[in-house]
Order: sequence, then C-alpha cells, then structure tokens
Amino acid sequence: MTGTIGPAGIVGLAAAASLLAPGAWAQTAGAAAPVVVQGQPVVVTATRVEESSFDVPASIDSVGAAEIREQQPRVNLSESLGRVPGLVIQNRQNYAQDLQISSRGFGARAAFGVRGVRLIQDGIPLTMPDGQGQAALFDLDSAARVEVLRGPFAALYGNSSGGVIQLFTENAPREPTPGASLSVGSYRSWRETLKFGATDGALGANGDLSRFSTDGYRDHSAATRYLGDAKLRLALAGGSSLSLVVNELSQPWTQDPLGLTRAQLDADRRQAGTGALQYNTRKNILHRQAGLVYETPLSAEDSLKLVGYGGERYITQYQAFSGSAVTSSGGVVDLNRGFGGASAQWRRSTRLAGVPFTLTAGIDYDLQDEQRTGFVNNNGVSGALRRNEDDRVHDFDQYVQFEWQLAPRWKLSGGLRHSQVAFGSKDFYIVPGNGDDSGSASYSATNPVAGLLYQLDPAVNLYASVGRGFETPTFTELAYRPDGRPGLNFGLQPARSTNYEAGVKAFIGAGTRLDAALFQSDTRNDIVSGPQLFFGRSTYVNAAKTLRRGLELSVDSDFGRGLHANLAYTYVDAKFEDYTNSAGLDLSGRKLPGVPANSLYGEISWRDAASGLLTALEARWGDKVYVDDANSDAASAYAVFGWRAGFEQRARGWKIAEFLRIDNLFDRRYVGSVIVNASNAQYYEPAPGRNYLLGVSASYAFR
Repeated sequence: MTGTIGPAGIVGLAAAASLLAPGAWAQTAGAAAPVVVQGQPVVVTATRVEESSFDVPASIDSVGAAEIREQQPRVNLSESLGRVPGLVIQNRQNYAQDLQISSRGFGARAAFGVRGVRLIQDGIPLTMPDGQGQAALFDLDSAARVEVLRGPFAALYGNSSGGVIQLFTENAPREPTPGASLSVGSYRSWRETLKFGATDGALGANGDLSRFSTDGYRDHSAATRYLGDAKLRLALAGGSSLSLVVNELSQPWTQDPLGLTRAQLDADRRQAGTGALQYNTRKNILHRQAGLVYETPLSAEDSLKLVGYGGERYITQYQAFSGSAVTSSGGVVDLNRGFGGASAQWRRSTRLAGVPFTLTAGIDYDLQDEQRTGFVNNNGVSGALRRNEDDRVHDFDQYVQFEWQLAPRWKLSGGLRHSQVAFGSKDFYIVPGNGDDSGSASYSATNPVAGLLYQLDPAVNLYASVGRGFETPTFTELAYRPDGRPGLNFGLQPARSTNYEAGVKAFIGAGTRLDAALFQSDTRNDIVSGPQLFFGRSTYVNAAKTLRRGLELSVDSDFGRGLHANLAYTYVDAKFEDYTNSAGLDLSGRKLPGVPANSLYGEISWRDAASGLLTALEARWGDKVYVDDANSDAASAYAVFGWRAGFEQRARGWKIAEFLRIDNLFDRRYVGSVIVNASNAQYYEPAPGRNYLLGVSASYAFR
C-alpha cells in the first residue's frame, strides 16, 4: 500500500461494495431513504448521538455484554476486544503493569499503562489529563457494552490520537437480582464475584464486588486484585436523570516479573527478569473515584448533560535498581495523586434547510495534582530520599460537533476541538549534585474533523473522513532530559497527526455484516524512547515524521440455527519516515516497534437453545513484532487456538451457567507482548502455555 488515501481508495471500496451488493446500482439517486438496520449495535462515542453503527462515518465497534462475560474470565479487556480490528490488546501476564493497548499503531510504545488511546467509563474519563490511562479500572462484570472508536473522530475527545475505548455500565434490573460467580484455573488462579441490582420506583441501583488472585505463569508474578463498582440512577421529573458511579481498585503488592532478554527467554521462559528477585520488584495500587452525571431535556429540541468527578490514586512501586546515587530518582516510587474534573454538553436536534441537523457543543476541564517521592531500593527495602516533587497538570477543552442529513443518501458529520494542556512541577529535593528540576510548560491545538457518508444502497454505506490529532507527553515522559541536565524535558513537543480514513459498511444477504476501512496517519514530532541514562532514568525524544497506514476488515455472520462466526483482520504499515536517533543512526524506513504488521482473530460458535449448550473455537494470529527502534530483534509470529463450552439453565427466576475454557489449545510457545526499547534488552514478556479455566455462576430474580 503506497501513497495517501484519497479518491482512488474510496473508488476501490465502492467497487468492492458493488460486488457485495449486486442490486446496489439499480437504485436511482433519490430513491433511497436512510435505513435503520434492525438488530445493529447502537453507538454514541463517534458522534455523541445515539445511532446505528452502520450509519456512522467512522470505524467504530460495539462489543456487547454476552461477548464480554459469557465463558470469559472477566479480568482483562484483552479477553473480548480481540474481535475488534485495528486494536492490538495484549495481556502482559504482568498485573503490575496493566495491559498493552495500541490502536492503529498508536500507544505501542507504552511500557506500562495506556497511552495514545483514551479510556472512558459512563462519560467519566479513566485517562488522566496528561494522557496516561489504566485499563484495569474497567469493571467487566457490570458492563453493558464497550465501544471502540478508531480514526479521525477520536480527536474530538482531546489529548489522544489513536482511538477511544468507552465502557457503558448496565442499568439496574427491574426485579431484585442477586448473583455470584466462581472460577478457578491454571497457576492457582481464582476469582469470586458478588453482584446485586434492583429498581424501586424511580431509583435503580446495581453493583458488584470481585476478588481475583493468581500465582502467575512466571516466577515472581503473583497478584491479587479487588475491584468494586456501583451505579445509582434516579429518574427525575420531565425525563431528567441523575446517576452516581463509584469505582474502587485495590492491588496490594502485585509482583512484577519484568521482561526477559533473548537469552533468558530461550533458557527459561518462566523465570523472572534480571533484578526482579534481588530488588523484590512489586507495586501497591489503590484507586478510588466517583462521578455524577445529570441529564435533562431543556425543550423538545435541546438537552443538557453535566458531569463532575473526582478521585485519588496511591502507588508504591519497587523497581529493579537501587537508585542510590544523588542524581537518581530512587528505585522506589511513592505517588499520591488527586484528580477530578467537570464537563458540560449541550445538544440541539432540529432541521436545517429542511433536513435533520444535530449540533453538540461542550467544555471539559480535568485536573491532576500529585506528590511524587523516590527512595533508594535497598534490595527490596525502602531507604533514603532521592526525589520529592509536586506535579500538576490540567486541561481545558472546548468542542463543537454536528451531524447533517444533507440529502436522503448523504450525511455530513464533523467537529472542532480546541485543547490546552498545562504542566507544572515544583522540585523540593535540591541538594549538592542534584539541581532544581522545577519547571512548567503548556501545549495547545485546534483539531478539525469531517466525515461524509453516502448510502450506495440500503445495504451498503460508503464513507470517508479526515482530521487532525494531538497527543502531549505524559509526566513520565517529561521527567528527565536526554542530555542528563537538571530540569524537566520541556523540549519534548506534542505529537501532531493528520488522519485519513475511507470505508465501506455492507450487509450481505440476511445475516452477514462486513466492514472494511483504509486508513493513514501522518505524524510530526511523534514521541519515542530516547537514550537510557544512568540510575534508571528513561528519556523520550521526538521523531520528525512517522507514518501509519493500513487496512481493517471485519465480518460478522449469523448462519441461523445457533451458528455464528466473526472475523477481524488488521494490516498496519507503521514506520519512521524521518528520524535520526541520539546516537546518530538514521532510522528512516525502519518499522515502529511494538506494532505487528498483520493480526487476525476468528471465532465460530454454536448455541443450542434447547439444551442451553454454547461452544466456540477461537483462533488468533499475530505477526512478528520488532522490539526496538533499530529493529535489531523481533518476537516471532504466532498462531494460537482456544476452545470453550458450557451450559446455561433458566427456571423460575434462576439463571445458572457452567463453563470450561482451554486457551493455547496446542501449547504453543510464544511471546505475548514486548516492552518497547526496554533497558538491558529485557524486551520479552512470554505468554502462558496451555491453560484452563472452569467457572460457574448463578443469579436469582425475585418476582
């Protein structure tokens, strides 16, 4: 694939669509009216308006509650979002560092947490204003659906370039419905869940508590995770509503096995990495937050949505070095963070020039204020102070977004967002040999987005979109200057991208939905890893130009009689176009590390309604993944299979389900994820061999 995506790409997709729908060209230009296809997912993330995913000029997928929970561990998003093209989501087998998530190649550089992809739950951000998020905060036991948006329209959510992942919590059931589940599996994995929901008049309440523990596949990888989620929704007069959403995550002293070198991987893939045992690498996490969402119609045409939220996050992390030097930040990180924000969104649904027109406008404000200290790691025991600073970042954004049905076959969507992100740091650890690292910086961008959808046929929609994106450095990336001098790395510039997309959405026959999209992102000043300094300091620099382009394809088919299949394929050509690293090596033309060129997910399932049997076979294929900017080594390509089966019984208010699943069915030895540009060449995070999970759940609805 060469060149930019333009008219030729759209024409090619149109030609493909005409082959898929032979009767498409028989329609006259004014004969068709907008079609709402029954049974298609309703989404809101792309346009902030509820509509069928089929009628949105963007790549967006909705994964429902059944895919998220049925016969699944319900521990990580990676279990259910593999079916979404364009998204690479890897379970590191390291609960101290969370999942590795990238969207169309954005976010792959993250050594921990999630960058370049914005995370939201029920309209409340789980991504901090500096751009770093935590996928472990998503509570899958109460999820009604997860929407995944890729491409230009993601820029309308602010400081993110690659995409948006938004979880929507289910509403309370009408009847009081308690439930419980238990699952046990390989590596002494154990998960228990209690769940409850009920509605009394105008008030609905639901929530759950879960505990997950595992010894881990690798040495020194044990973890225990407690997760709680609650939602109260009060229906008010005149169609208004007020919702309270509360979340808490606790992970006491989760062990960190670190990455492995190539030699360590070949010798013993289950061992812990260098320094993990000596320094007892581990992380203690406590995260609490709560948010209020108020929605009200102002008139027949206007509505208002107000959101306010706040929370706290505490982290203590022991890293794999002592950090004893006075110029070091220490080998023990202690972080105390407070955060919060508010947003207001107004919408008008009216008619413009006699056709439907929806206008949405809003403002967002988010604040993150944290005290960060660092101490010497005396072989797993906290020692002398080596870092003490207050870090503060806030954003203030304004946006406007619209949808306009220009004609029966044509829909125009677009918007504009202005973002301003300000960082400030006050250093209190100023001693001989270690200067003042205080400083401040602010970044801003105005990003337009536009998309056009054309209904070629009632069963075929074509679309194209273009927009600009914006991604600031995180505080982690600003922490140190590549030249080793005192002060934060405020020479690091935000990445700015221009994103293109052209696609087709089509129905083939009565039961098959096909989505295909070509995409391209041209990025200036992409943020990449810089030189590794002494004493564990990682630095970041800008690459002049990078390019990401490729193809997404998804097919979802219902063959009747309980037989269902889906397929998701992604091709990504991600590379440096213009970049010379700090050692003077020209890396132009090298592939971006952490991004597989090809990835494939396929599943075929069969449900027998009479017996309650559900069984499925899954297949995943991942291409090789380069581990560093120089492409000096790569994790090999792999193909793995999984199988699951179970039964469900319903009677007199009871719902009981049992299941067995086996992952990596043929015991393939492969690397599940890589740590991009890791120090000491500890790039590799091996995936487990064949493993099993056995589970049972029960609930009762009082009637």
